[in-house]
Amino acid sequence: MADHTMLDKTMRINYLYDFYQSLLTPKQQNYMSLYYLDDYSLGEIAEEFSISRQAVYDNIKRTEAMLEEYEEKLLLLKKFQQRTELLNQLKTFSEKGKVVDDEFLRVIEALEKLE
Repeated sequence: MADHTMLDKTMRINYLYDFYQSLLTPKQQNYMSLYYLDDYSLGEIAEEFSISRQAVYDNIKRTEAMLEEYEEKLLLLKKFQQRTELLNQLKTFSEKGKVVDDEFLRVIEALEKLE
């Protein structure tokens, strides 16, 4: 169960990083990219930059909190997830071959409102 939670957190941070990385400093981008995308350990990152493991850990934790704050204010991930769900509904309607006009229009209108 812990692995599932960690995977969810890792996926969430990866999405948040994708959306908000341009708002981070180059150092924050480096640490997050190495840790989350390249699967470096804290020790490996510390060695790479000649700093303590604790300094890397603290920076990553602060950056994760910043990403969550950006998401709280800007909602880019939430809107992406909503759009994805609505697009999946549209695909389901079209695969059925019998598109109910009202349903189809409702999903299209909901997608338009997200922009």
